[in-house]
Amino acid sequence: MVETALHKVLQFDEAAEVARITDWLRETLRTKLNRRGLVVAMSGGIDSSVCAALSVKAIGPQKVFGLLLPERDSSPQSASRGRLLAEHLGIEYLVHDIAPTLQAIGCYQWRDQAIKQTFPEYSEGWKNKIVIAGGSEGKINHFNLVVQSPDGQTQTRRLGLKEYLQIVAATNFKQRIRKTLEYFHADRLNYAVVGTPNRVEYDQGFFVKNGDGSADVKPIAHLYKTQVYALARHLGLPREICSATPTTDTYSMPQGQDEFYYALPYQQMDLALWAYNQNKPESELALLAGLSEDKARFVYKDIEAKRKTTAMLHWPALTVQVVAGPRNKTQ
Repeated sequence: MVETALHKVLQFDEAAEVARITDWLRETLRTKLNRRGLVVAMSGGIDSSVCAALSVKAIGPQKVFGLLLPERDSSPQSASRGRLLAEHLGIEYLVHDIAPTLQAIGCYQWRDQAIKQTFPEYSEGWKNKIVIAGGSEGKINHFNLVVQSPDGQTQTRRLGLKEYLQIVAATNFKQRIRKTLEYFHADRLNYAVVGTPNRVEYDQGFFVKNGDGSADVKPIAHLYKTQVYALARHLGLPREICSATPTTDTYSMPQGQDEFYYALPYQQMDLALWAYNQNKPESELALLAGLSEDKARFVYKDIEAKRKTTAMLHWPALTVQVVAGPRNKTQ
């Protein structure tokens, strides 16, 4: 049912969309950014892979530079898929392990300190992740901490707000250090930085301000994730990438994006946001996505709540008054 609904409401002309995005990338580089090429951080996931492929399609492989930026908690599959993509596209790329930088800046220390407030026995060799709960059931969102000991035993406890904020603040170092490296290489090469959020991520604030939320161009921010997968297949990306399940690749335990942030798996989340944007009643979303009407209503409320609480992530720095200048000419 969900796949049929996705095909019905999110079907589009992939070839025409590729042409539109690549034309826009070329024009934007030439007339607005005045840069020679594009830098893409490639996580091995579908979004960054499609962005890299679109960049190559737009300006050629010689003007696209790829970055693979693993750290201590990254899945080995992320790096292998990133290399596979870079070699498939024929672009120059660099692997830079950011774990020593994160260690030096206190990322792991601050995170582990907060985890130990909930699980005092947590120590080296343990794994962790955060799981969201509540919003899709009509309750206030809260977060649970899941840990796994070296012998495979798993425990779950509710996180206090202070500990949750500290863990998230610490792990946000990962996205911000990656973005620092992206801009270093962009400055070095006189390139622009490609941001990789899809429409649901962009709309729902699933990014880190001054981390993966920072970029010079965001070529797929208008596309639902289902459409990004369709473009990946249309562009002929390797099967291993086209079939990759979305993950956060931030915590040491495997973690789906719906576990950490969204109310639903991505296919249903695409339908929910599309229906919300089209002002469809909860009853229609329920029918499209195979949900109860109560669940559909809760999901709509969760979409509204996330838009409200993450709105400032999209804002530039606030000023006392509007300051006229060249910035407005690029809008």
